[in-house]
Amino acid sequence: MPSTTHSLSAATPVHFFSHGSTMMLGEESRSATYWKKCGDEALENGVKHIIMMGAHWATVNDEIEVAMNPRPAKNPVAYVHPSKYVDYKLNPDLPMGERCIKLLNGSGFKAKANSTFDWIHDTYLILIRMFPQGSPPTTIISMNARYDPHYHIRVGSALRPLRFEAEKVLFIGTGGAVHNLYRNNWGQMLLYHDNFGMESPPEAPMLDFRQEFEDAITKNSGPALRRSMAMLMKLPNYRDAHATDDHFMSALFVAGLAGDKEDEGTKVVLGAEDWELRNMCNSQYTLGSW
Repeated sequence: MPSTTHSLSAATPVHFFSHGSTMMLGEESRSATYWKKCGDEALENGVKHIIMMGAHWATVNDEIEVAMNPRPAKNPVAYVHPSKYVDYKLNPDLPMGERCIKLLNGSGFKAKANSTFDWIHDTYLILIRMFPQGSPPTTIISMNARYDPHYHIRVGSALRPLRFEAEKVLFIGTGGAVHNLYRNNWGQMLLYHDNFGMESPPEAPMLDFRQEFEDAITKNSGPALRRSMAMLMKLPNYRDAHATDDHFMSALFVAGLAGDKEDEGTKVVLGAEDWELRNMCNSQYTLGSW
């Protein structure tokens, strides 16, 4: 997609949030504190729209979908008391959904509306933590189940112009920096509902990939950010850190949103981090600033 010149100072920041297990909704953590801080800053700066790509919704073949259900339900959340989420009102943004579909189709994607999609914890967990009193109108975009890194970078690039809207749009990718359910230690959570219990330190491949992720996202900007994030999938320990690709795609979406030539020099902050279930690293990054 051709670049259009903008003033980078007018761009909204972009977040990549590791949502972790469902218990991150119910338990207090450094990550939860940071999510709330980012939500407060968004409201203070007049954000009117949220656009999210999560990790639990992928469209098959060569299509991508945008959630256009006017009254979405919430998928249940395990290990969290219903009082934490049942009464939270979802706020789907159908007009912005139409705009996203138009932008994606204009960039060559086979994008379409999904009028029956119900929201999943990977997105509304973050919204509840960021905006406990109610979120701004929100649009959710699917992944594509072929999990092509360059495809998802292009999705972010296609929607990047919305970062410069007068009615401010905040983009959030929600997935995981290190998220391999097969390598987690579930005992503390299952027996004691303690998702942060650590009987032993994280395994070396998880620690190594966590550092590779931080270096890729914080030490690169502009097109180099897109290259470095895509290259992470080629590292030998990538499959240790991500048994499946679903929780990594939103990081590539974020790289597309904040990896244009104009974005060179963008500051990236690791705002908070929690290790959970021994081997899952929930890192929270913000690219750009208000």
